[in-house]
Amino acid sequence: MSQNLKNIAVIGALVGGIALASYPIIIAPYLNPGSWAEVQKQGRKGIDVEKIQPGGMKVWSDPFEKRKE
Repeated sequence: MSQNLKNIAVIGALVGGIALASYPIIIAPYLNPGSWAEVQKQGRKGIDVEKIQPGGMKVWSDPFEKRKE
């Protein structure tokens, strides 16, 4: 019985650690996209998109922008 509880605790700790580590990567940008959009604007400032885009490919767009229907 003690070995089973130890195994459950180890597996639970691993799953909890993965969930805790994934929060700032996956969940936080999903819940609050405004601040991440600002970070991307600052990071992309001064970049000439046409200059760096390979020929014939679509120019990237803001992934946080609302879709137009």
